[in-house]
Amino acid sequence: MSRSDDLLEIQQVLARYAVTITKGDIDGLLAVFTPDGAYSAFGDTYPLDRFPELVAAAPKGLFLTGTPVLDIDGDTATGTQPLCFIEHSTHDMRIGYYTDTLVRTTDGWRLRTRAMTFIRRNGDHDSGIPHAFERSEA
Repeated sequence: MSRSDDLLEIQQVLARYAVTITKGDIDGLLAVFTPDGAYSAFGDTYPLDRFPELVAAAPKGLFLTGTPVLDIDGDTATGTQPLCFIEHSTHDMRIGYYTDTLVRTTDGWRLRTRAMTFIRRNGDHDSGIPHAFERSEA
């Protein structure tokens, strides 16, 4: 596979993440990750078996992602992708970026890890505060 093919396939995997989460397609969302994949935000890392619960508790809306910057090294890759999330009922926005690790599998490229960093109005970059569904379990 050529570098151009790898870039295109990875970009499609990342686009599939944004489209499936926007549409509420949890099965499609989980399919872009490796089975041992994880998502980090709100001060914690969540394994895939917690992802449906995390998504259900999160605000709904449109996930707009930009073209990622990718570094491909054989069958692994790292990247950063800008994000603008627009909440559907208020059109309030959250902006930031994802930091990713990816791996080539027998099913093609998949996310192994995805970490969210928020950009605050004051210019700070951080992972946020513990998510609402985590606080309700205490």
